[in-house]
Amino acid sequence: MSDLRMRIDGREVTATEGMSVLEAARGAGISIPTLCYHEALEPHGGCRLCIVELDFGDWTQLVVSCVYPARADLVVRTRSEKIDRLRRTILELLLAHAPDSEPLRELAEEYGADRNRFEQEASFCIHCGLCVRYCAEVKKKDAIGFIDRGIRKEIAFLPEIAARECEDCKECFPLCPTSYLQAAWVLLDAQAFGA
Repeated sequence: MSDLRMRIDGREVTATEGMSVLEAARGAGISIPTLCYHEALEPHGGCRLCIVELDFGDWTQLVVSCVYPARADLVVRTRSEKIDRLRRTILELLLAHAPDSEPLRELAEEYGADRNRFEQEASFCIHCGLCVRYCAEVKKKDAIGFIDRGIRKEIAFLPEIAARECEDCKECFPLCPTSYLQAAWVLLDAQAFGA
């Protein structure tokens, strides 16, 4: 694997082939916020918070840094008025679903997001997919998944698998940025396993 030189926020950064822009930035100590990224999982760019701006001289392009490959001579901005505005809006939308999430509140403060901009419809799950992907990719158990679609989409434990696998595992719990997963487990445990 060869080294690639690129610029992130005015700093020269060295990345290796196969790295994403996010990995290159983090390797250089440059912070880019994420909610759906985890080192052990395949990135999928679901939360869009890691959006960055590529500068091509006469024009710029917004990309999701966790899935965009690092390339030689890229010029990347991780903060700008446009990026901050987009992140602020994303956070405001997420806060409508999970107003008490500590990671969301911290990011909201950093980006000046208005927690009350959108009507709150607290489902508490922000569909980051960390729990579903961790259970499928790392544990290979598929005990949790998404059900339904669109605005009715939510996560759910599959009782027949969860009954065998989850009680002694629960490795996905700390990944949840809203604590919804723990609440869903308590509910399932009470209903299905006879609390």
